[in-house]
Amino acid sequence: MECTYWVKHYEEPSEEYGIDGGRISKLEIRVNGKTTCSYERGWETEPEDETSQLAFAAMMQKFN
Repeated sequence: MECTYWVKHYEEPSEEYGIDGGRISKLEIRVNGKTTCSYERGWETEPEDETSQLAFAAMMQKFN
């Protein structure tokens, strides 16, 4: 199973645009080429499967 991600984050958190008021303003996670999580200043696709949820948790810990 291949999991890739793309993230845009800032030095300072943003209550308006960041995930949970944090530093990530854009995030995309793909599992086997399919977009399973997408955030661009708001949720487009929330992570639902286990792989996406684990990747999301790792991105939140590292970048948010």
